[in-house]
Amino acid sequence: MIFTTEWISRILKDFDGEINGHMGINGIMTDSRKETENALFVPIKGEKFDAHDFLLQAVDNGATATLWNRMTNLPDGLPAGFPVFYVDDTTTALQQIAHAYRNEVQPLVIGITGSNGKTTTKDLVASVMKSTYRTHYTDGNYNNHIGLPLTILSMPKDTEVLVLEMGMSDYGEIELLSDLAQPDYAIITNIGESHIEYLGSREGIAKAKLEITAGLKTGGLLFIDGDEELLSHVRKRQNTITCGFSEHNDEVIRGVEIGAHHTAFELDSNEYEVPLLGKHHALNAAFAVTLGRELNISVEAIRQALTSLKQTGMRFEMLEGKKGASIINDAYNASPTSMKAAIELVKQLEGFNERVLVLGDVLELGDHSAVYHRSIAEVVEAPITAVLTLGKEAEHISAAVKERQPEILCRHYTDRENLAEDLHSYLREDAVLLFKASRGLQFEKFIEKLIKA
Repeated sequence: MIFTTEWISRILKDFDGEINGHMGINGIMTDSRKETENALFVPIKGEKFDAHDFLLQAVDNGATATLWNRMTNLPDGLPAGFPVFYVDDTTTALQQIAHAYRNEVQPLVIGITGSNGKTTTKDLVASVMKSTYRTHYTDGNYNNHIGLPLTILSMPKDTEVLVLEMGMSDYGEIELLSDLAQPDYAIITNIGESHIEYLGSREGIAKAKLEITAGLKTGGLLFIDGDEELLSHVRKRQNTITCGFSEHNDEVIRGVEIGAHHTAFELDSNEYEVPLLGKHHALNAAFAVTLGRELNISVEAIRQALTSLKQTGMRFEMLEGKKGASIINDAYNASPTSMKAAIELVKQLEGFNERVLVLGDVLELGDHSAVYHRSIAEVVEAPITAVLTLGKEAEHISAAVKERQPEILCRHYTDRENLAEDLHSYLREDAVLLFKASRGLQFEKFIEKLIKA
């Protein structure tokens, strides 16, 4: 039991039905089709649907109480005494309940945001925290105004550390999440170009990411990428810790080595290793290490936690493909910065004669799209052997590569089936294929046909 209907009634004062301290709520239901025993149904109203229409289905699948927009009529056929909490907006009410539950459990809260790397950093931080504390953390990418409250409301009552990923697409969104979560510690992984269509510039993105400090507790620590010039004005703020590769940082990353299946680095005279590929993962891991030390976790426990990392999928996963080819699934999302980083890593991998980039559109770049897509070609050079692009905007990548590196095979596709068919010709033992694009292009569907069953 998370809480009772009587507990909810202390927060939401307008209600009907049988409210008592014995009627337990075990979970939150937003999808009426999913069976959830003793659930609070939270009907979300979207642009194309209204979940209020499915209350009776929710009851059939385990809902024992509901939030309800007071302007919407209740359906006939509800069980007698069924608890209904009337609110002006069900999403806002969900956030209110989550905020109250966070304050009741009183975990140590770690908030993580950034243009790239926030999910991986969340996984790394959670792994380190779990080594010593009862830890609850964001599942997948439940990081928005609905997902974050659901994460809070799914934590057990004995949770000691709560790790929350915070995503955004416009101003004010991170501020809302930070005020709701009230983090004790906050991390900004980096500043890229994601959502520049809405925020106008990288400076605007930096401003939006810094909203994570809105709810940061008095005396709480902020961890930032100290090498990011757009955060230079934050470096000297009180209670700010900088991590990075330059010597001016509080925590300096040295001796980065990238192996076949891991990245090793040194921090504060101690050596660490993560089962991830890329220099940028040394920075992500440095946040976790620094925070772990701040919370009195031993170096050995941190090392063990990093090496046993369980990562959220589709983020530079090295998979075994057909005919012995190596497939890199980095298809969850993309920005120009993360795409360049992935390409740089492919160039560093040893043991491959064929290095193929399969790249798709980076979305939400607005008027900057052509410039940013063309900029990706700046890092496409030998030993890259082929570039295959798909999508309206990705054509700018292939066009720029042809201009800069005419010796590299470069093909642009407008038809998914044609690309899927041609990919099979690159499958061989000495080949590695990188798949990267924005989530909307669903590049994982190509990968599913190329890996071993």
